[in-house]
Amino acid sequence: MPVSFDLFGTLVTAAMPADPAAAVAAELRDRDVAVPDDWSTAYRTPHLDVPDGAELPLPAHVAATLRSRDVEASDSTVRRAVIAAFDPEVRRREGVAAALDAARKRGPVGLCSNCSVPELVPRTLVRADLRGAFDAVVTSAACGFRKPHPRPFETLAADLGCDASALVHVGDDPDADGGIEALDGRFVDVAETPLSELRPTLGGES
Repeated sequence: MPVSFDLFGTLVTAAMPADPAAAVAAELRDRDVAVPDDWSTAYRTPHLDVPDGAELPLPAHVAATLRSRDVEASDSTVRRAVIAAFDPEVRRREGVAAALDAARKRGPVGLCSNCSVPELVPRTLVRADLRGAFDAVVTSAACGFRKPHPRPFETLAADLGCDASALVHVGDDPDADGGIEALDGRFVDVAETPLSELRPTLGGES
Protein backbone atom coordinates (compact mmCIF):
# COMPACT_ATOMS: atom_id res chain seq x y z
CA MET A 1 0.00 0.00 0.00
CA PRO A 2 1.72 3.22 -1.12
CA VAL A 3 1.17 6.16 1.24
CA SER A 4 1.71 9.82 0.48
CA PHE A 5 1.79 12.83 2.77
CA ASP A 6 1.10 16.52 2.40
CA LEU A 7 3.83 18.69 3.96
CA PHE A 8 2.70 22.07 5.29
CA GLY A 9 0.05 21.75 7.98
CA THR A 10 0.33 17.97 7.94
CA LEU A 11 3.92 17.01 8.76
CA VAL A 12 5.23 20.46 9.68
CA THR A 13 4.15 23.89 10.78
CA ALA A 14 5.93 26.81 9.14
CA ALA A 15 5.70 30.48 10.08
CA MET A 16 5.06 32.10 6.69
CA PRO A 17 5.00 35.90 6.18
CA ALA A 18 1.78 37.51 7.36
CA ASP A 19 2.01 39.87 4.36
CA PRO A 20 3.71 38.05 1.47
CA ALA A 21 3.61 41.11 -0.79
CA ALA A 22 5.44 43.21 1.78
CA ALA A 23 7.96 40.46 2.45
CA VAL A 24 8.79 40.10 -1.24
CA ALA A 25 8.97 43.88 -1.66
CA ALA A 26 11.49 44.18 1.18
CA GLU A 27 13.73 41.53 -0.37
CA LEU A 28 13.50 43.19 -3.77
CA ARG A 29 14.53 46.54 -2.30
CA ASP A 30 17.46 44.86 -0.56
CA ARG A 31 18.58 43.84 -4.06
CA ASP A 32 18.23 47.38 -5.44
CA VAL A 33 15.01 46.71 -7.34
CA ALA A 34 12.72 49.73 -7.63
CA VAL A 35 9.47 48.50 -6.10
CA PRO A 36 6.47 50.43 -7.47
CA ASP A 37 4.33 52.49 -5.11
CA ASP A 38 1.24 50.37 -5.79
CA TRP A 39 3.10 47.11 -5.22
CA SER A 40 0.54 45.61 -2.86
CA THR A 41 -2.23 45.99 -5.44
CA ALA A 42 -0.02 44.89 -8.32
CA TYR A 43 1.18 41.80 -6.43
CA ARG A 44 -2.40 40.67 -5.84
CA THR A 45 -3.34 41.10 -9.51
CA PRO A 46 -2.92 38.20 -11.96
CA HIS A 47 -0.57 39.11 -14.81
CA LEU A 48 -0.17 35.78 -16.61
CA ASP A 49 -2.81 33.46 -18.02
CA VAL A 50 -2.56 29.93 -16.63
CA PRO A 51 -4.85 26.91 -17.11
CA ASP A 52 -7.33 26.00 -14.41
CA GLY A 53 -5.56 24.21 -11.59
CA ALA A 54 -2.10 25.13 -12.85
CA GLU A 55 0.64 26.28 -10.50
CA LEU A 56 2.39 29.52 -11.37
CA PRO A 57 5.81 29.59 -9.69
CA LEU A 58 5.94 32.69 -7.52
CA PRO A 59 9.12 34.12 -9.13
CA ALA A 60 7.33 34.11 -12.50
CA HIS A 61 4.40 36.02 -10.97
CA VAL A 62 6.71 38.53 -9.26
CA ALA A 63 8.67 39.10 -12.48
CA ALA A 64 5.44 39.64 -14.41
CA THR A 65 4.22 42.04 -11.71
CA LEU A 66 7.38 44.11 -12.02
CA ARG A 67 7.13 44.16 -15.82
CA SER A 68 3.53 45.36 -15.56
CA ARG A 69 4.92 48.46 -13.85
CA ASP A 70 7.86 48.82 -16.26
CA VAL A 71 10.40 47.69 -13.68
CA GLU A 72 13.26 45.56 -14.95
CA ALA A 73 14.94 42.93 -12.77
CA SER A 74 16.86 39.81 -13.71
CA ASP A 75 15.22 36.43 -13.23
CA SER A 76 17.96 35.40 -10.82
CA THR A 77 17.43 38.52 -8.69
CA VAL A 78 13.68 37.94 -8.51
CA ARG A 79 14.17 34.28 -7.67
CA ARG A 80 16.60 35.05 -4.84
CA ALA A 81 14.24 37.69 -3.44
CA VAL A 82 11.29 35.29 -3.41
CA ILE A 83 13.31 32.52 -1.78
CA ALA A 84 14.56 34.91 0.90
CA ALA A 85 11.05 36.22 1.58
CA PHE A 86 9.80 32.73 2.38
CA ASP A 87 12.36 31.44 4.84
CA PRO A 88 10.23 30.17 7.72
CA GLU A 89 10.92 28.61 11.06
CA VAL A 90 9.84 25.01 10.72
CA ARG A 91 8.63 22.56 13.34
CA ARG A 92 7.67 18.94 12.96
CA ARG A 93 4.18 18.12 14.12
CA GLU A 94 3.61 15.59 16.85
CA GLY A 95 3.44 12.00 15.64
CA VAL A 96 5.46 12.42 12.42
CA ALA A 97 7.97 9.68 13.23
CA ALA A 98 5.23 7.20 14.13
CA ALA A 99 3.24 8.04 11.00
CA LEU A 100 6.21 7.60 8.69
CA ASP A 101 7.15 4.33 10.38
CA ALA A 102 3.60 3.05 9.94
CA ALA A 103 3.58 4.06 6.29
CA ARG A 104 6.95 2.43 5.55
CA LYS A 105 5.66 -0.85 6.92
CA ARG A 106 2.88 -0.76 4.30
CA GLY A 107 4.90 0.14 1.20
CA PRO A 108 6.60 3.07 -0.56
CA VAL A 109 6.17 6.54 0.93
CA GLY A 110 5.83 9.79 -0.98
CA LEU A 111 5.39 13.51 -0.40
CA CYS A 112 2.93 15.61 -2.42
CA SER A 113 2.98 19.33 -1.61
CA ASN A 114 1.37 22.45 -3.03
CA CYS A 115 4.18 25.01 -3.05
CA SER A 116 4.92 27.80 -5.52
CA VAL A 117 8.21 28.91 -3.92
CA PRO A 118 11.41 27.36 -5.30
CA GLU A 119 13.60 25.51 -2.79
CA LEU A 120 11.08 25.87 0.03
CA VAL A 121 10.10 22.19 0.18
CA PRO A 122 13.66 20.77 0.21
CA ARG A 123 14.77 23.42 2.71
CA THR A 124 11.80 22.59 4.93
CA LEU A 125 12.59 18.87 4.79
CA VAL A 126 16.16 19.55 5.89
CA ARG A 127 15.06 21.77 8.78
CA ALA A 128 12.45 19.25 9.91
CA ASP A 129 15.00 16.41 9.72
CA LEU A 130 12.92 14.74 7.01
CA ARG A 131 15.46 14.78 4.20
CA GLY A 132 15.64 11.32 2.64
CA ALA A 133 12.45 10.18 4.39
CA PHE A 134 10.49 9.77 1.13
CA ASP A 135 10.82 7.52 -1.88
CA ALA A 136 9.47 10.29 -4.11
CA VAL A 137 8.71 14.00 -3.70
CA VAL A 138 6.35 15.98 -5.95
CA THR A 139 5.66 19.71 -5.66
CA SER A 140 3.05 21.68 -7.54
CA ALA A 141 5.70 24.07 -8.87
CA ALA A 142 7.66 21.15 -10.32
CA CYS A 143 4.74 19.26 -11.89
CA GLY A 144 2.85 22.37 -12.99
CA PHE A 145 -0.46 21.80 -11.21
CA ARG A 146 -1.84 22.17 -7.69
CA LYS A 147 -3.82 19.65 -5.70
CA PRO A 148 -6.71 18.83 -6.09
CA HIS A 149 -5.79 18.63 -9.78
CA PRO A 150 -5.04 14.98 -10.64
CA ARG A 151 -1.57 15.73 -12.04
CA PRO A 152 0.36 15.91 -8.73
CA PHE A 153 -1.15 12.65 -7.50
CA GLU A 154 -0.61 10.93 -10.83
CA THR A 155 2.99 12.14 -11.00
CA LEU A 156 3.71 10.90 -7.49
CA ALA A 157 2.06 7.55 -8.14
CA ALA A 158 4.17 7.07 -11.26
CA ASP A 159 7.31 7.91 -9.30
CA LEU A 160 6.30 5.35 -6.66
CA GLY A 161 5.57 2.73 -9.32
CA CYS A 162 1.84 2.42 -8.68
CA ASP A 163 -1.51 3.63 -9.92
CA ALA A 164 -3.00 6.74 -8.30
CA SER A 165 -6.02 4.69 -7.24
CA ALA A 166 -3.73 2.70 -4.94
CA LEU A 167 -2.56 5.79 -3.03
CA VAL A 168 -3.53 6.59 0.53
CA HIS A 169 -2.92 10.33 0.84
CA VAL A 170 -2.61 11.92 4.28
CA GLY A 171 -3.27 15.64 4.54
CA ASP A 172 -4.95 18.50 6.35
CA ASP A 173 -6.99 20.08 3.54
CA PRO A 174 -10.09 18.15 2.38
CA ASP A 175 -10.44 20.39 -0.67
CA ALA A 176 -6.85 20.02 -1.90
CA ASP A 177 -5.65 16.73 -0.43
CA GLY A 178 -9.06 15.17 -0.84
CA GLY A 179 -8.54 15.40 -4.60
CA ILE A 180 -7.06 11.90 -4.45
CA GLU A 181 -10.60 10.56 -4.09
CA ALA A 182 -11.43 11.66 -7.66
CA LEU A 183 -8.79 9.13 -8.74
CA ASP A 184 -10.30 6.43 -6.53
CA GLY A 185 -7.54 6.78 -3.97
CA ARG A 186 -8.11 7.28 -0.26
CA PHE A 187 -7.84 10.50 1.72
CA VAL A 188 -6.95 10.50 5.43
CA ASP A 189 -7.66 13.81 7.16
CA VAL A 190 -5.25 14.51 10.04
CA ALA A 191 -7.99 16.57 11.69
CA GLU A 192 -9.88 13.31 12.15
CA THR A 193 -6.98 10.85 12.34
CA PRO A 194 -3.93 12.29 14.14
CA LEU A 195 -0.53 11.21 12.81
CA SER A 196 0.09 9.22 15.98
CA GLU A 197 -2.99 7.11 15.20
CA LEU A 198 -2.25 6.46 11.55
CA ARG A 199 -0.99 2.88 11.97
CA PRO A 200 -4.39 1.24 12.64
CA THR A 201 -5.96 3.37 9.91
CA LEU A 202 -3.49 1.92 7.41
CA GLY A 203 -4.27 -1.59 8.61
CA GLY A 204 -1.02 -2.13 10.50
CA GLU A 205 -0.63 -3.29 14.05
CA SER A 206 -1.61 -0.75 16.68
